[in-house]
Amino acid sequence: MKNRIAELRAERSWTQADLAQRIGVSRQSINAIETGKFDPSLPVAFRLAKLLSLTIEDIFTDE
Repeated sequence: MKNRIAELRAERSWTQADLAQRIGVSRQSINAIETGKFDPSLPVAFRLAKLLSLTIEDIFTDE
């Protein structure tokens, strides 16, 4: 699954740690999601979408 998290995070000048704190996960989790090594759980995907004011489909795409 591809995602735009790094791009969206950079637009807001947030570090991985900033984003992680805002949605309640570890920085390592953000890194793993951004690099495609890990797909987030549905609750984490919803928290990301809500925080970024986007839909899940705007953030994640099926390769």
